[in-house]
Amino acid sequence: MKFKVSAELEYDIKAPSTLILNIHALITAHQKVLHEELTIEPPIKIEELNAMNGENRFARLVTEEAGLVKIKYEALVDNYYEVKDHSNVQELPVSSFDASVLPYLNPSRYCQSDKLSRLAFNTFGHIESSFEKVFAITDWIYKHVEYLSGSTDSETSAYDTVTQQAGVCRDFAHLGIALCRALTIPARYFTGYAYQLNPPDFHACFEAYLGGDWVLFDATRLIPLNGLVKIATSRDAADASIASIFGDVYCSNIKVSCDYVGEEPFVPIYYTRSIFDGVTYY
Repeated sequence: MKFKVSAELEYDIKAPSTLILNIHALITAHQKVLHEELTIEPPIKIEELNAMNGENRFARLVTEEAGLVKIKYEALVDNYYEVKDHSNVQELPVSSFDASVLPYLNPSRYCQSDKLSRLAFNTFGHIESSFEKVFAITDWIYKHVEYLSGSTDSETSAYDTVTQQAGVCRDFAHLGIALCRALTIPARYFTGYAYQLNPPDFHACFEAYLGGDWVLFDATRLIPLNGLVKIATSRDAADASIASIFGDVYCSNIKVSCDYVGEEPFVPIYYTRSIFDGVTYY
């Protein structure tokens, strides 16, 4: 499935600073970047960095002078997903997990699974199927947490979201991750470009490790599951921030787009009560 994505960012630089951007489409065996271009006005020294685990592509910008910096990223991406029946997948023992999966079992800055273990077991512990557990988690979040723009900030954690019962996509994702980890289901943060998201923006959801696959879930229900272009996966948003700023810098504008440009008609996929198929995103 082919998507054309773009991100336009403007920063008001007050003093020499460094910006680390995380807006490039991830290159994987099943997500190919057919074309991409990063332009910066005025021209600034830039360096591309790849995370050691291969789950992020960073661009590091070093600014020497004050002024307005405009950044534009455009890419044509061809990605692949697979729909599988995960309804009868048996829960894997921790002893069988690959070492790369183990970090996604532990509490992290925004996903305090240790503080939410009682809630997780009392609410979802009786469900036998691992997939249905995660589906029930996303369904519970959708029903009990109000999607409310501007209701949270960069300090808001999964534990805060439970008490406030409001948040945005990153808060929905963090809560889903924390509840999964509390049930010994590895889960990781997913950020990307999203087709049909209104208003257009970067989007966050999460993946749960089920039967040897990373399966995508989105408790917001704002976008089709097959309408995503992956930027990064990580323990939580602390490791997958769109921009990490070091210096006196103010973001003055963000514009994001994601358009489907495939030859076949786009058929959206959502999870429903009657469909227990998992979307595995590569």
